[in-house]
Amino acid sequence: MKLASYAAQDATSRGRQYPEASPAHRSEYQRDRDRIIHSAAFRRLEYKTQVFINHEGDLFRTRLTHSIEVAQIARSVARALALNEDLTEAVALAHDLGHTPFGHSGQDALNECLHDHGGFEHNLQSLRVVDVLEERYAEFPGLNLTFETREGILKHCSVKNARELGELGRRFLDKTQPSLEAQLVNIADEIAYNNHDVDDGLRSGLLQIGQLKDVSLFAEQHAEVQRRYPDIAPRRAIYETVRRMINHVVTDLIDNSHRRIEASGIRHIDDVRRHPGPLVAYTADVGEKSRELKRFLRQNLYAHERVTQMMGEAVKVVRGLFEAFMHDPRLLPSQYQEKLRESDGTPGRARIVADYIAGMTDRYALREHARLLQPGV
Repeated sequence: MKLASYAAQDATSRGRQYPEASPAHRSEYQRDRDRIIHSAAFRRLEYKTQVFINHEGDLFRTRLTHSIEVAQIARSVARALALNEDLTEAVALAHDLGHTPFGHSGQDALNECLHDHGGFEHNLQSLRVVDVLEERYAEFPGLNLTFETREGILKHCSVKNARELGELGRRFLDKTQPSLEAQLVNIADEIAYNNHDVDDGLRSGLLQIGQLKDVSLFAEQHAEVQRRYPDIAPRRAIYETVRRMINHVVTDLIDNSHRRIEASGIRHIDDVRRHPGPLVAYTADVGEKSRELKRFLRQNLYAHERVTQMMGEAVKVVRGLFEAFMHDPRLLPSQYQEKLRESDGTPGRARIVADYIAGMTDRYALREHARLLQPGV
């Protein structure tokens, strides 16, 4: 498929941190995607929490299934807008590589532990994973991804951190935009977790259809399903409703983004970066419906007593592990102890401990906590 002139392309790439010969039979962004898929951090996403801790049930989504779903949605949008599908997929598959075990609760706990040592944010950690922590290649640290893939991974960044990131952090200081591919992955992430968390919430019994009938995006599609298929089984009706919700917002996103891009007059990726705001966006109506759904999930699923209780226990695990490793670094695996010898005092030690904990899966963190802090239980 011919790419739009303003799409990211090999010829306009800002390159890699460590120069490499161009790949013979694939694009630069295909190479990025392949490296991400083969990384250890990507494999570990299979056992990291999305909303429900991994052992809560086999059918609930994990960070891995979420990342694949984001990639599918984002790639569909990229094709419709004639953008670079390989770059889009690479960013989508890598966007959660830095997530801790136990989802946002684990991230918040680790951020609190690192309060005096620079804090912790999963976007920056995802970048740290691909730039430093993956150790697979003889000639460079990390995965040595292209600037455009790294740019897409870094969705948010404080001014302080942006100043330390050089060219990659410049857009947060200059208030410029990332590529259209990065913009659409950001929204595809939201589409995936909003709509699929509805599915998982209903499956778990923490949400009820009656509650969701007050949410416009769900209510409209569910009513249409009931009208068209009055005898449909309840579980099948939920699948059909969620499918239609996703189709509704994705269609709106494609159509509205196409109009915005055409009206902007952009012709090159540099025009995209200089544009005063994002060009990939919903209409105002669908944007408000999506925010309404997000507010509903925050109040009724993420803050549900069962979820908060489960996550409260998870916070204790993360804090306990951090304190144990900081107190006695000899408890760390040998490769991390080697890194400690090269680190810069307490802040360096704290960051290395955080790297180790952030890389843990849910079940490994629980097992390590039990082994180190609950022997004999």
